[in-house]
Amino acid sequence: MFESLSQKLEAVFKKLRGEGRITEANIAETLREVRRVLLDADVNYKVAKDFIERVQARAVGQEVLNSVTPGQLIIKIIHDEMIKLLGESKAEIRTSNTPPTVILVAGLQGSGKTTFSAKLANFLKKKGSNPLLVAADVYRPAAIDQLMMLGKQLGIPVYVDREAGAVKIATDSIDFARRNIRDTVIIDTAGRLHVDEAMMQEVAAIKEKTSPHEILFVVDAMTGQDAVNTAKAFHDRLNFDGVVLTKLDGDSRGGAALSIRAVVQTPIKFIGVGEKLDALEPFYPERIASRILGMGDIVTLVEKAQEQFDQVKAVKLEEKLRKSQFTLEDFLEQLHEVKKMGPLSQVLSMIPGANRIPNDVQVDDRALVRIEAMIQSMTKEERARPSMINGSRRRRIAVGSGTSVQEINRLLKQFEEMQKMMRRFSKGNMKKAMRGMRFPTG
Repeated sequence: MFESLSQKLEAVFKKLRGEGRITEANIAETLREVRRVLLDADVNYKVAKDFIERVQARAVGQEVLNSVTPGQLIIKIIHDEMIKLLGESKAEIRTSNTPPTVILVAGLQGSGKTTFSAKLANFLKKKGSNPLLVAADVYRPAAIDQLMMLGKQLGIPVYVDREAGAVKIATDSIDFARRNIRDTVIIDTAGRLHVDEAMMQEVAAIKEKTSPHEILFVVDAMTGQDAVNTAKAFHDRLNFDGVVLTKLDGDSRGGAALSIRAVVQTPIKFIGVGEKLDALEPFYPERIASRILGMGDIVTLVEKAQEQFDQVKAVKLEEKLRKSQFTLEDFLEQLHEVKKMGPLSQVLSMIPGANRIPNDVQVDDRALVRIEAMIQSMTKEERARPSMINGSRRRRIAVGSGTSVQEINRLLKQFEEMQKMMRRFSKGNMKKAMRGMRFPTG
């Protein structure tokens, strides 16, 4: 997410930090570079221009020129203005005092509306709601089938009527929700490949008949400026309440995220960060601005870890570590926990300074998959006592996991080093433990 934008901005800031003295001239040069980076990231031209003008107005003040750390102060100004550009604070979904709350989901075909509807239902269910999904895309049977399949996976009911039109389906679903004690109705509407008058009229009719408390416009972040233009066309007709950016995990540039709110004057409320049904995050402007500028997002990282945190398992693991009884079985279990947090590249993006990792260093989730395969190809006894794994056993494990003996040797060596480090921890010798730490290189 935002890798290209983040790395290019880091290069500009590195040059700025190297300046012996900050002047109006080199501030102007820096901001020209920032503007170029924003335009390369497909940020709307007017948005980029206005952003740079606001930063420059603050940056040429005496407070910056006389500062002991002017470079850092300019970066802070850019950070502050980027937060304003993205929306300043998290925007909540509006709810009804009298259930059900009706949420209308709109957008073009292929933007990820149906998957988002299921993700939102899952997100709200975890918060204690009882959502109902509504299949109101009557033109694409696959969309109805997809929503039914997703609803079944999540244990969330889906209202379907293959004989009725979209408007009737939407209105009838609200009565169905009341009868079945469902406090939230999420209506998945039809889309087209481009902005289409018939589609607009239908969504407007659904809006008129259902009086939704929240209208969310779903857009594919990877389409860049097209996403912004489509959002404006929809907003002119629907006056939607919030934007959802899908596929943001595949968008290294970030142009849509930085432009869309400024153009339509409507907050971004959610971002899709993966294909799994739990890969949905509320949009926090400050956290996203920090990620873009390479400052990380420790709060979200901790929240993700807490979601996967099992206190009973953690206590058992702590006991094993204290007694130096950590095995490959425990290591495998920890790999599973890490994988639940999302792709490694996504987790790394939340760590401050991760944007300084060179482009030629590939963060590959397949490395975890290979390690997992190697451990799973071992017997329980071998996982508990790796020292018993001789040459013939290594060959068998390599064949079973589709890897090589060299990879098995490397895994066992790294695990042995990890055990030594943990024994140092268990003895309370922190300095030696830290000196013994090594990061696997693959």
